[in-house]
Amino acid sequence: MPNEDKSLAALPLDADQVVTQQAVLHVLHDQEVALLRGTISQLLSTINAQAGEKERSDAFAILIQQLQESNQHLVLATLGAQDRQASAEAANLRQTEFLSMLAHELRNPLQPMAMANDLLAGITELHPDIARVHGVNGRQISHMVRLVDDLLDASRVSCGKITLQLAPVLLSEIIDDAVETSQPGIDRRYQQLQVRLPSAPLIIEGDLVRLAQVFSNLLINASKFTHEYGHIHVVAQRIGNLVEVTVSDDGSGMPAELQPFIFDLFTQGFRSLERAQGGLGIGLSLVRTITQLHGGTVKVISAGSGKGSKFVVTLPLSSLSLANDGAAAAAAPAAPCRILLIEDNRDANDVLTLLLQDEGHNVTSCFDGPSGLRAGLNQPYDIVLCDIGLPGMDGYQVVSALRAALPEPLPCFVATTGYGRTDEPETASEAGFRHYLVKPISMAALTRIIASHWTPLRASRQPRDDGDILTVPQEKY
Repeated sequence: MPNEDKSLAALPLDADQVVTQQAVLHVLHDQEVALLRGTISQLLSTINAQAGEKERSDAFAILIQQLQESNQHLVLATLGAQDRQASAEAANLRQTEFLSMLAHELRNPLQPMAMANDLLAGITELHPDIARVHGVNGRQISHMVRLVDDLLDASRVSCGKITLQLAPVLLSEIIDDAVETSQPGIDRRYQQLQVRLPSAPLIIEGDLVRLAQVFSNLLINASKFTHEYGHIHVVAQRIGNLVEVTVSDDGSGMPAELQPFIFDLFTQGFRSLERAQGGLGIGLSLVRTITQLHGGTVKVISAGSGKGSKFVVTLPLSSLSLANDGAAAAAAPAAPCRILLIEDNRDANDVLTLLLQDEGHNVTSCFDGPSGLRAGLNQPYDIVLCDIGLPGMDGYQVVSALRAALPEPLPCFVATTGYGRTDEPETASEAGFRHYLVKPISMAALTRIIASHWTPLRASRQPRDDGDILTVPQEKY
């Protein structure tokens, strides 16, 4: 059989068989070629995909590097911004502290000057020149006080620390206070001031002192930039639930290019040599800030240089009624009482002692904290008038020690200071002070405090022996 198979395989094929076999071979060849082409196509696709992945990977690597570099720049920029912010805050703190210390140093000499001028008021009839000197001193002291207050207010504006003590106040009272402040300057320039207010009382929920400051600054500004014998008008009208107050003048006016910036801090108009009254460029900035804090607006209108100016202040009216706090009773003369004055400035101490003694009070003077504490513990007082900055012990420590050691009823503690920081009244109140006065002290304000708070102490209270004096470790001071 094997031999038969070999013989059959060796038999020659006919033509049809050959054609069939070739066709089969062609089909197989075509299949192999197609398979090979598919494989090559897949390889090319794989190669292209890998090339695209490499390109994307390279692109991602570049992006990652750029992101890393950008992140480094951002970190550096953030650190730089934090450093600049810290530097700015430190510089602002130094500026605030400097202005506070400057105000304190300026108010220290202003205090005895103002008090001495109050003493001059009682003897102006002795010589005609005394009245003139008294008037000059009073005007210049008031001007210095206003400049010091403006310096501090400029710092408070930049820090956003202006606070308001809101209460229902009459518009007429606000304008009266503003006119009283600005009238001396207007009179010196022989200017005519006219005020027209609605006959019906208008009540504003606001801070009387700050609102009076708004209109006194506007009046002072109007007087400063109005020629002698010029005219200044204050006109108020009610518009719905608002009151619109216009302060206008026929003075120098202002150019159009200055008007958008007139309320910016330290912005000043042109000053000719004959109109060099001074100023710091702070007043109008305070006008805008205080007005906005009261929910109002302020704008300026001027047709140009030489054509006068008009400032329009709009404030919301209040539906509240005025509280009757017995102001008339508070204004009554103060009965003679025992006052402990603790003030380290000897000139201020001496002059204030004279003023209080002239009003009939019995005054004990001390010039430092420890001696003031000893005096307060050795005998009873109705009023303790104590400076904050004292050698040995500050005013807070003196009053805290007195309140802890004295029996009821306690004297009325009144703080005096030349610093005027915004947080100091709260600190003084926490220490036990009932009132807070910024130097130079207003004798009218002090007299009202004495009149409203003086009550005779119990007769049973006797002066103390030295053994009753409270001692405090010296290392605390």
